[in-house]
Amino acid sequence: MNRQAQIFATCFGWALAAASVAQAAPGDRQVYDEAIARASRVCPDHSPERTGPGIRSIPVAALRVIEQRNYTLCPDRRLDSQTPVVWYGREGVFAWNPGARGAVKLLAGKAAAYAKDKSFPSQTVVWKPNGKLAEGALVPAFRGRLVR
Repeated sequence: MNRQAQIFATCFGWALAAASVAQAAPGDRQVYDEAIARASRVCPDHSPERTGPGIRSIPVAALRVIEQRNYTLCPDRRLDSQTPVVWYGREGVFAWNPGARGAVKLLAGKAAAYAKDKSFPSQTVVWKPNGKLAEGALVPAFRGRLVR
């Protein structure tokens, strides 16, 4: 192979790699868009300003696992700053207080960890802002949007 053929082959290879990355991006975006659409149907506190940052903070691989299980991510301003993130196991919902400092980052970490292990408990789990379990904490019951 002469020098020009090697350069052409290298450039062609890079072009194919770039095209495959470009094709993967819409798939990732679609996963985020579907999670936001689900939240708009299920979550009473949904708004693009509250829901978007929380959902987009979760790695796409974790979000795919959450979506495959038909779980939902809901902002919930009823949660206080001492218990800003909750997993409602029976309902299959992660909820977070979008106004609580650090809640989005905490949500992303807990959702990614559960998705990685694929171990979503059936009971309600509540976290403190520092990421530790809030044993015995009382939180509002999950309430989904009423569909008529």
